[in-house]
Amino acid sequence: MARITHSTTRPAARRGAAALAVLTVGALGLAACSGTAEETPTEGGTLKLWHYEGADSAMGKAWAEAIDVFEEETGATVEFEEKSFEQIQSTASQVLDTDAAPDLMEFNKGNATAGFLASTGLITDISDAVEEYGWADKLAPSLQTTAKYSDDGVMGGDTWYGIPNYGEFVGVYYNLDAFAEAGLEVPTTYAEFVDVLDAFVAKGITPLAEAGAEYPLGQLWYQLALSQADRQFVNDYQLYENPVDWQGSEITYATETLSDYVDKGYIASDVSSVKAEDAGVSFINGSAPIFVSGSWWYGRFVAEATGFDWTMTAFPEATLSLGSSGNLWVVPENAANKELAYEFIDITMRPEIQAIIGNNGGVPVAADPADITDEKSQELITVFNGILDADGLSFYPDWPAPGFYDVIVQQLQGLVTGSQDVATTNANLGAQYDEGTADFR
Repeated sequence: MARITHSTTRPAARRGAAALAVLTVGALGLAACSGTAEETPTEGGTLKLWHYEGADSAMGKAWAEAIDVFEEETGATVEFEEKSFEQIQSTASQVLDTDAAPDLMEFNKGNATAGFLASTGLITDISDAVEEYGWADKLAPSLQTTAKYSDDGVMGGDTWYGIPNYGEFVGVYYNLDAFAEAGLEVPTTYAEFVDVLDAFVAKGITPLAEAGAEYPLGQLWYQLALSQADRQFVNDYQLYENPVDWQGSEITYATETLSDYVDKGYIASDVSSVKAEDAGVSFINGSAPIFVSGSWWYGRFVAEATGFDWTMTAFPEATLSLGSSGNLWVVPENAANKELAYEFIDITMRPEIQAIIGNNGGVPVAADPADITDEKSQELITVFNGILDADGLSFYPDWPAPGFYDVIVQQLQGLVTGSQDVATTNANLGAQYDEGTADFR
């Protein structure tokens, strides 16, 4: 739910409370401009940098190149400390309040993470740098939401506290060989999607790779709600603009449909005990022909799902999809070299650095389409562009309240095992949501 970034074993909270591709052509034209004509590079000094992306990940490769470019252009030295996500998450509020704070670090977007640091004054208001370097021109409105916070730390505010340079979204992975063998085509409408599910069940195949012990089942549940929703529902659910009706049509449809999926055999009966890794592997090994999950699996599938042809699309007929900007570059308030930090951020937004993300299974926010030469990467980015064009990014279901991820997992487990009905599930979810968001509303 809140996303996992480039690791299918990290907690889902990394994705949201854990996030994007090449923007539309009009916005992309601005991507080639880095900074302003009046800028002059800072000479000398040391930039202390923390991030937690693996060296072989799309971002790890891109940022390694950015370090080389930065050092050559500025004459400064980058002092990079490799930190785990857990290290940064658990110690940030203590370390950032000291002289040991880095100048720049990757941090998770969302109200409970970057929003909390913003509300406590631990990270810098970078609005002036955003204006100076023109970063807003490279980020679609739905990407900006996770980078801007209110005084209370609620995303979607007026003040810039971070910059994302990659993104993520949830779509549907299809095993094309399995479809061909069954005489089926990739669905373009939801009705066709259901027909495909029925056709696989009739052949004795459980069509959907799913996991009820971790985030995938909750993502499917939220996507089903989004299929009945509009942007105002998203704003109410995620930004607390109005109360959420937990017995309303959107959530009731999602919960009822998820229960039906189990009853009809679209999802395995033991889904409540299945973890995300197991669901992903069932797609990789060809035992499940369809997987509803995130772009963070894409690079792994390219490397490991090599026994068959596959593709990924947005959820059929969806105008709203789970997804967000990636994690943020944030500048601690106690940073010793903020100007160097801004220069480094700007380098990571350049088309040539963005292209490294895009050609290695990541989803860049400001690449030149001509620089994306890998065919599978082009496919991924094209799908994401369609979601961006529709202003469809709708974040993740556990983002609004601390601890809500565990609540969703537990309540949906109760639903799919039959220990509680739809109304009870919705009521329990609503009670925990209202309690967890009371301070924000």
